Amino acid sequence: MTALTILLVLVLLLVVFGLLFRLQILTSIFSGTFTRDIGMSNSVNAILMIVFLVVGGAWFAYSFVENFNKMNPAIASVHGHQMERMFWTTMAVIGVAFVITQVLLFGYSYKYQHKEGRRAYFFAHNNKIEVIWTIIPAIVMASLIFAGWKAWTRITGPAPKDSVVVEVMGKQFNWLVRYPGRDMKLGVINYRMIDAVNEWGFDLSDKSALDDFTTNEIHVPKGVPVLIKIRSRDVLHAVYMPNFRVQMYAVPGMPTRFWFTPTLSTDEMRAKLGNPKFNYELACNQLCGGSHFAMKATVIVDEPDDYQNWYASQQSFSAKNPDVLAAFQQKAKTLAQPVAAEPEAKETAPAPLAAASY
Repeated sequence: MTALTILLVLVLLLVVFGLLFRLQILTSIFSGTFTRDIGMSNSVNAILMIVFLVVGGAWFAYSFVENFNKMNPAIASVHGHQMERMFWTTMAVIGVAFVITQVLLFGYSYKYQHKEGRRAYFFAHNNKIEVIWTIIPAIVMASLIFAGWKAWTRITGPAPKDSVVVEVMGKQFNWLVRYPGRDMKLGVINYRMIDAVNEWGFDLSDKSALDDFTTNEIHVPKGVPVLIKIRSRDVLHAVYMPNFRVQMYAVPGMPTRFWFTPTLSTDEMRAKLGNPKFNYELACNQLCGGSHFAMKATVIVDEPDDYQNWYASQQSFSAKNPDVLAAFQQKAKTLAQPVAAEPEAKETAPAPLAAASY
């Protein structure tokens, strides 16, 4: 206890001495007698500003060039080229503004470092400068936003009538994929019917659902528009296919969509990259839980004839799971059977109330 008391007393004494020292400095400042020799520290800091600008800029340039190909996977969709142009136009505008502002920031830090006898110039307002830095950025940003809005409304709007339809549903932690059958209509699904076998929640009382089929990987034909319908079964996910420049959120309770047209088959992209093991990928790029890293699916772009052969070889969910179909059929029969009429009840006089005993 004594040692603790001594420690507290020492701390309090240090605090008191510190406050007295600051009080002395404040008194000197108000009386006009306070002077402080800056020495070389200010010049050293100014030089370090320039060093940081040059070294940091060089390192950024090296890192950018070294990782350029990783940031720009090969494009394999029609709209991807427009997205790329828009992206690099935006990056160029932002990059030029960034370089100019950083050069001025660090340059002014060096040029206008503190020197004895020099006072800073201050002006409260300048209409010309404010008009320039308000109107020009507003015009540039509005142009970029308008171009992006036009592209976005096109690729998220109605898809062409001949589009191949694929529906994907994200769940922790994988993707479910289904296709419409020969009727080209996706059947009704109901989350109340989801179980270990019927992961989609197929409602097989709907005729359109009888020929729908599910797969573990996504097949799409080259040169044909593909409409991706997107759902989430639990939390927020995202459909991200970098080579196709596709990015769309999978939101619980709110179906979303995206359409694109593949331009290079998987075999053509493998040949172009010189990588026989390459596969297009669908990944979730929204942190969705502990096994988020595992949310991937393979996307295969087939030649149109190969796609037709693959599509014709698929077996519907109802054919693969006859027990599920039989349960729906039995339920439908039960509901269709007429209910037997109950015999009409005869009117009888109400029984006399029993005497209450107290």
